[in-house]
Amino acid sequence: MDTIEKTPIQGYIQPTGPKTQLPQPSMLTWEIIRKGLAYILKGKMMVPDSHLPPAAHDVPVDFAGVGVATSGNPEVDDYVIARLEELGLRQVRLDFGYGDLEHDAARLLETLLDKGFSVMLHLVQPFEAAIAMEQATAQQAWQAFLQQVLNRYGSRVSMVEIGSTVNRKRWAGYTPQGFLKAWEIAYREVKQRNITLAGPNISDFEPLYNIGLLEIFKQRGQLPDVHTNNLFSERSTEPERFDHRILKYRQATALKFNLVKKARLLHKITADYGVREVMSPSAFWTLPRILRLLPDGEQKQADYLARYMILCAASGALRRAFWGPLICHREGLIDDGSDSYPALERITHYASVTGDIQQFRPRPSFYTMQAFVRLIPGRHYLGALRSSHGVEIHAFKDSQTLVHAVWTTNGKGAVLADHYQLDDLQHARYTSREGVQLATSPGLASESPIYITWPAGRNTTLKTEKGLFANLSIQRHGEQGEDRQHHAYQDDEWRGILVAGSAEEAALLSQALHPSRLGKPPKEAILRKARNAIWTIADPRDPARKLVVKQPVKMHVHKKVLDQFKLSKAKRSWNGTNELLRRGVEAAAPIAYFEKHGDRSLLQNYYICEFVRTDFSIRDIFIAFHNGETSYDGITAEQIYPQLTRYLLNMHDRGVFFRDLSGGNILVTKLEDGQLAFSLIDTNRAHFFNHGIPLSKRLSDLTRVCVKLPWHSREQLVGMYLKTMKQEFGWRQRLPFHLYDFKVGMKKRVGRKAIKRLFKNK
Repeated sequence: MDTIEKTPIQGYIQPTGPKTQLPQPSMLTWEIIRKGLAYILKGKMMVPDSHLPPAAHDVPVDFAGVGVATSGNPEVDDYVIARLEELGLRQVRLDFGYGDLEHDAARLLETLLDKGFSVMLHLVQPFEAAIAMEQATAQQAWQAFLQQVLNRYGSRVSMVEIGSTVNRKRWAGYTPQGFLKAWEIAYREVKQRNITLAGPNISDFEPLYNIGLLEIFKQRGQLPDVHTNNLFSERSTEPERFDHRILKYRQATALKFNLVKKARLLHKITADYGVREVMSPSAFWTLPRILRLLPDGEQKQADYLARYMILCAASGALRRAFWGPLICHREGLIDDGSDSYPALERITHYASVTGDIQQFRPRPSFYTMQAFVRLIPGRHYLGALRSSHGVEIHAFKDSQTLVHAVWTTNGKGAVLADHYQLDDLQHARYTSREGVQLATSPGLASESPIYITWPAGRNTTLKTEKGLFANLSIQRHGEQGEDRQHHAYQDDEWRGILVAGSAEEAALLSQALHPSRLGKPPKEAILRKARNAIWTIADPRDPARKLVVKQPVKMHVHKKVLDQFKLSKAKRSWNGTNELLRRGVEAAAPIAYFEKHGDRSLLQNYYICEFVRTDFSIRDIFIAFHNGETSYDGITAEQIYPQLTRYLLNMHDRGVFFRDLSGGNILVTKLEDGQLAFSLIDTNRAHFFNHGIPLSKRLSDLTRVCVKLPWHSREQLVGMYLKTMKQEFGWRQRLPFHLYDFKVGMKKRVGRKAIKRLFKNK
């Protein structure tokens, strides 16, 4: 049970209704902003190369921490302690609010202190109390609460934090005047007891608030000992990404506001105001945010945690970095087994643990934090050996071992042999993201970090020449499981990647699928032969199953010139399919690709994938509708349109712009109960974004799907699609369809095929 419900004044009330009307910006708000802008306009935030981590600094032994809470069940206290010991963490943050002195949080706090944990005690006011802090009665209640808590625990905690997402009025409730009054009272009570004071707990990266508040604190002689900022970094995408929210996507790369830059700028602001250190007391990736784009939420949460913590350590800017809740169903390292969530965000007040202790389950992120704590804190950071083109390699060292943390950005793969000397790879030990010792080298780095270790005395040197496997995409997580590994292949003529469950299986596939063994496609196995030859072969792992091979066989002259600067068709198909699957969009699973060294013809490359048994394509059923039929193979428009709409919406919402979404490229399989399954082929032209694609690109895909449909059917399908986006199928939305119809008509009249038919008839 949530402890804040036990007393009448502890209940957090969602800020709606007449009693919780949020205040409008005041003169003091503008004063805070003005001070922040003055600092920035003086050029104090211009730090050269601040997006890169500086070399040669020590990572504190107690660098990592986590937020903790408990419930009405005392067994949860013991569970929390046991899991902290399993993690190897001795630093915790505990939120403590009105009424907690005699309830569950106090019980956990006593246990933590008795066990010798370093506790950052975060004192939180209820929303209704915070919003009233300009009133004398609220100030008196706050002071009385502080005195009681500090008298009991002040000498035993490592520090007290004041402030809770103070730049989020809808969560914290503070007016600027109210918060400054709360800070003034707390500063006096904390400092007269000689306790370390932390604050003001800004959330995200909004330096105007940090600068403005620190300036006011300095003027009033009330600076904290520790500057706190919940340093979130792109909570629905990857931690390395440049922040698009400052000046949108086009300018993000130019401004380079990534996690490292944010941490280093906060460190500079902190130092400029004479505060000794800055820390991030809470940050996390919530599963719902991840699941907007990617299907493997828990796996991605673990990836992001490892990469976030490593980058925070590499930045050299933060004294400590804490994950948010230890136990919580949305963002916890441990799933509490419930689906409830408090009215107030846990970033503002992690008040209690919900769920039954019997249902608690450590997530992959739990073991990922455990591995980080064991391998990184307490080491000397040597520097970033790679931090561009989607590959990250960061070196740490102590007296015993040299550790390289290696990963790629989302969806990318990097062959280790492209970056490391073969001898170094052969003499290394490999540890997974979750701290599992690997029997052999993984061969490829992926978005899931690995740790490569050698004895401290070894001198490793990275390669400087261009890698053979650049611009490679792989699907790291998926239904095939973690035992499906990617294996690089290279000989004197060919190179490529294979997916196999073991080294023995990889050897079998590389031999059976090698281009020298594929030969020309037999007539009875050909599925299509135009610009590309597509045919089936027996799966060498199971002759009863089939694989599909795709090879380009024709290339127009202009394409031969323009495509010299592109990836091979096989590699583009490999990359596109892997990225679709990574985003939860169904496509035939890739098995391998091969490309010939130095091929100028652009025809010597092969893409191989699983054979998917389907019933028909969207083109088949849409042609039937075009010819006036009301169904195809028993499927009516009323059945297929809603299901196809959901499929296309999911694809577009996950950032996929397919660009070649013809009806023939969407395969359909009939399932039970009238349900249909869709999968995509010809994936080499797809473009991918880290957000849902805009309407113009959605319509571009839809024009190609609907080209065989009569207009009344288009209105039904496209209208259904647009209705979910609260759009109408008006003339602006219809225009791309008319333009595409015109383009198709012109190609039929004067295109290459039309000219060939003309000469053939003569």
